[in-house]
Amino acid sequence: MSIQKMIAEHPDVAGHLNETLGQAVRHAMYCAAICNSCADACAAEEDDRGECIRLCSDCSDICTATHRVASRRTGSNEAVLRAMLELCVQACETCAEMCARHDDDHCRRCAEMCRECASDCRKAAQNL
Repeated sequence: MSIQKMIAEHPDVAGHLNETLGQAVRHAMYCAAICNSCADACAAEEDDRGECIRLCSDCSDICTATHRVASRRTGSNEAVLRAMLELCVQACETCAEMCARHDDDHCRRCAEMCRECASDCRKAAQNL
């Protein structure tokens, strides 16, 4: 199922989906799951990953809140939505920077997803 289609079917959207916002919602959902998985994988690593686990967990929670707020289309709450998108950008960039320091596949994948999510959320915030 496509989250973009679901949003487009909302009566207040009437088929006129904000494509950049739809993409940000989609990537925030994926990023939440990937950051959560990366935090868990970091917990299994032998070296101290406390800070990485914290940043991945924070990013996952912020991405979850962002995709939930951004997928609601009844009425309008653009100030809060813009703030959520901007916070998501900040969390994703911080997490990506941390994960980029580690030489393992799960952190590389997490950093990549965080960069994609940050880019999409930045575009969505600018196009509200």
